[in-house]
Amino acid sequence: QVQLVESGGGLVQPGGSLVLSCAASGFTVDSYAISWFRQAPGKEREGVSCIRRGDGGTMYAGSVKGRFNISRDNAKNTVNLHMISLKPEDTAVYYCAARRSDPWPAPWEEDEYDYWGQGTQVTVSS
Repeated sequence: QVQLVESGGGLVQPGGSLVLSCAASGFTVDSYAISWFRQAPGKEREGVSCIRRGDGGTMYAGSVKGRFNISRDNAKNTVNLHMISLKPEDTAVYYCAARRSDPWPAPWEEDEYDYWGQGTQVTVSS
């Protein structure tokens, strides 16, 4: 059974850091492109970061570039999102998703994703 499970969310102060993890079952994370999306209250879901299957090429939304880093751990079959210098505007539910198709050049097309996790809440507040 294919499943994606996010973990690592929580409450953090502005300027703090968190590591989100997306654990996959039913497939290997290096055989799919894995992306992180987020949805803030009252806003549409947006793409945050993507790691390509195979060569592991990465892409980031402009709002998180330089602060977030996506990585893949094949041994644990997880994809992690390391977030630093967090801002209140990073507050959202974060989702991971997997797609078999090549995400370049448009990694944020949600209809292209085959599997989604249930989301994990990240709140950045003092």
